[in-house]
Amino acid sequence: MFATHACLPALAGLAGANLPSCMSEPAEDRSDIDARLLQRMAGGDRTAFSELYDRFSRPLYSAALRILGDARETEDIVHDVFLTIWEKSAAFSPGRGTAFGWAVTLTRNRAIDRLRLRKRRGELLSAAVPADLGYDEAAGTTDTLVFKEKARLVRSALAALPIEQKQALELAFFGGLTQEQIAENLNQPLGTVKARIRRGLLKLRDALRPHHD
Repeated sequence: MFATHACLPALAGLAGANLPSCMSEPAEDRSDIDARLLQRMAGGDRTAFSELYDRFSRPLYSAALRILGDARETEDIVHDVFLTIWEKSAAFSPGRGTAFGWAVTLTRNRAIDRLRLRKRRGELLSAAVPADLGYDEAAGTTDTLVFKEKARLVRSALAALPIEQKQALELAFFGGLTQEQIAENLNQPLGTVKARIRRGLLKLRDALRPHHD
């Protein structure tokens, strides 16, 4: 497989752009063209991939942006969707729907999953972070620049933690797992996981206090 990432142009600015000309084609013609492009992609045709990208990228970007409200996250989602389309193009069956419908469903599902991940992070911060660290206020507005900056600082401070605390916190913050899921993932008692997360968060509090003051 080729490096698909390099073939995906930047998506910034697509939200306000005009829809591609293919969207004005008759629905039946558009569906047939899309299906043929997927068939060619299944055979490794990079040109077909580029053509499909030109046809789908703007509406998929708009669909994801309406759900996420964040341009950077939207770009990540759309890039991921196109990688999936390339990798699974051979599995597409026109009898189960249109290629565009499949792409939209992938995009919406990925965007909704990203929203759920945001919520899990916010819940963990609200429930487990010491109140004097100040994250309880930011947890309700995870898409703000303030919270994003704090998240960056947290990621940096995580690197200095003992490996078992770092691992548990990474699964919570960046993997979106609950404490019960972390315990299962690490094959550790739930109480041990809770203690590791608590100790790690206390160390993060000390490391981040200069930035919080």
